[in-house]
Amino acid sequence: MKLLTIICLTLLAVPAAFSQSDVDKQVANWERAKIYTKEYLDTMPEDGYAFKPTAEIRSFAQQMDHLADANYAFASAAAGKKSPMEGSAEKMADQSKAAVSKVVLDSYDYVIAALKGMNDADLGKDIKLFGREMKAGTAFEKAFEHQTHHRGQTTVYIRLKGVKPPQEKLF
Repeated sequence: MKLLTIICLTLLAVPAAFSQSDVDKQVANWERAKIYTKEYLDTMPEDGYAFKPTAEIRSFAQQMDHLADANYAFASAAAGKKSPMEGSAEKMADQSKAAVSKVVLDSYDYVIAALKGMNDADLGKDIKLFGREMKAGTAFEKAFEHQTHHRGQTTVYIRLKGVKPPQEKLF
C-alpha cells in the first residue's frame, strides 16, 4: 500500500515539474502577440497610417499608438514601475510608419521585460489599475485582451486599403 501511495504521489508530481509557470505562459503569449502586431504594422502601407475609415474614429497610427500607450500603462501598474510613456505625448507625435512601429514594438518589449522581472507569486499581488483593485496577473491579462481588441480593429483598416491582413496567430 505504501508503495502504491508513493507511486501515485510521484505520478501526480511529474506533470507539475514539467509545467510552464504562469509568467512563462504570459511571456510566450506576449512574444507571439508582438510578432503578430509587427506583421500588422509591416502590412499597412505607409500612406495607410493616417487612414481613418470615418472622420470620428482614430487613424491606423492612432489605434496603434493607443495600443502601445495602454501596454505601458497596464504593465507599469502591474509591475509597480513608472511608465516610460507617462507624460511623453511627443513620443507619439510622429505618425510615420517607422515611428509608430518603433513605439508599438518597444511597448511589447516593455511588457515582456516587466513579466520576465516577475515570478508567479508577483502575479498574485494586489495592485491598483485605473482606480480598480486587482491582481497583477489580471492586469497583464486585461492588457493582453486590450491589445488584441485594438489590433483586431485595424484588420478593417488594412482591408479598406486593399491589402490582405496577416494570417491569424493563435499558437
